[in-house]
Amino acid sequence: MQFLKDIVPAALNNINTKFIVLDKGRIDLEGQHKTCLALVADETAAVHFQMWGDECDVFEPGDIIQLENGIFSYIRNNRSNHVLRAGKRGKAEKVGEFTMAYVEKPNMSEIHWVPDPKNPKIYLPVDFTSHISPTH
Repeated sequence: MQFLKDIVPAALNNINTKFIVLDKGRIDLEGQHKTCLALVADETAAVHFQMWGDECDVFEPGDIIQLENGIFSYIRNNRSNHVLRAGKRGKAEKVGEFTMAYVEKPNMSEIHWVPDPKNPKIYLPVDFTSHISPTH
């Protein structure tokens, strides 16, 4: 299991973690698919978690979610905002409710990530931004 503070952007479904849902934004339709953005956290950091389809209806604030083979990547059409998501190969499952220690800072989605000049497949944090929120 990874802590949220240790995730970095990558094109691989390799994140296995557990977190609590703190806040869930409105459900949007993206084509024929439902999406919504949630603020989630563990004891080390917070991140925005993008839910798809049934996840939008099933997961609620207070739920503890285990994510297997998740991905931390940019939101489609916006390369400056990164979100954690299950993706096509991952799996998110509710494993409990309300009983998890967490912190709300740092928010890994508010970090500006840039490719490492020595290895463009690796991303490095540059600074914090704050332009996405699950409730807006």
